[in-house]
Amino acid sequence: MPLINYGVLAARVVESKREAGNSTPHYQIHVRDDGGVDYRIAVNVRSQGTPPNLLYAAIDDFHHPLTQLLPPTGSGWHPEPSRPGTVSLDFIRGNLFDPATMRVLPPDVPGLDNDLEDLLDHYVQRAIADQSIGLYVFGQRWPTDASDKVFGFHPGNGVHDIHMNQGNDAGHAGDDGVWQDGGLLLHVAPENRWVAIFLAFQSQAWHTDDTTGHALAPTRPTTPHQEPVRISAALVNPLAPATGTVTVVNTSAAPINLQGWHLTDQQNLLPLPDTELQPGASATLPVANGFRLGEDGGVITLLDPAGLKVHGVAYTGRQASAPGQTLTF
Repeated sequence: MPLINYGVLAARVVESKREAGNSTPHYQIHVRDDGGVDYRIAVNVRSQGTPPNLLYAAIDDFHHPLTQLLPPTGSGWHPEPSRPGTVSLDFIRGNLFDPATMRVLPPDVPGLDNDLEDLLDHYVQRAIADQSIGLYVFGQRWPTDASDKVFGFHPGNGVHDIHMNQGNDAGHAGDDGVWQDGGLLLHVAPENRWVAIFLAFQSQAWHTDDTTGHALAPTRPTTPHQEPVRISAALVNPLAPATGTVTVVNTSAAPINLQGWHLTDQQNLLPLPDTELQPGASATLPVANGFRLGEDGGVITLLDPAGLKVHGVAYTGRQASAPGQTLTF
């Protein structure tokens, strides 16, 4: 069944601990909210399955409309419904990042800045030193009456499943669900900048059922910019009486017939024209049929004739604030 205690924790970092040598190591983070409640954040850095090393995406300047919906820094645990339009994460439907940009890192190897624990430590240590930096943790909460086994605070309390939680192999398909993925966001308040860290197991699929989150096809990220058709631009805040537009481009070396392709804004579908798009050519579509390009931020996803996601983009209200300006992706 999907995660039952999904949500987001807004807190500040107190300390951290590595678990080198453990067969299923976690990077452990001790955080505290502004009400004085302690939590342990258990971040997987190695898989029990094969291959064991995790995929990661670390984005130092993260822009997405969900940051406008997050609760105040340090405000504690917030249960979230697993559906679009909330701060719930979905690596596939939320267009948080391009999965093809994910890379693999081992959990812990000798040397500096060459493993997943080093990468996490880079951001966590800065947050420890600067308490104005807020940490947002997405995952499943666990409570316990016993003292925490890693940091010793009482009562024990924490968040885990801080990774992709859909498209699992058969042994873990019971954890599948949509709009319930894990992740870490840091708000670097002095710079008004967001940092995002997303993790996934190499065994997970990147096409999943829209209801169950079960794997549809075992496709995984490989190389950047592998999509044959991409969303390249959008006019989301047009000058009256013009209408918004979305532009797609054929990045492949062969013509592609767009019959049966669609754009979606997570609720509405916009069919692409029944035409053949030549290599390197683009097509600009005026929005219609209720398709929404919100001036306060939004997501746009491109679906192939089978209904599978091919490409997706997101933009914030700040990026869309200039009337008549076309955004490029």
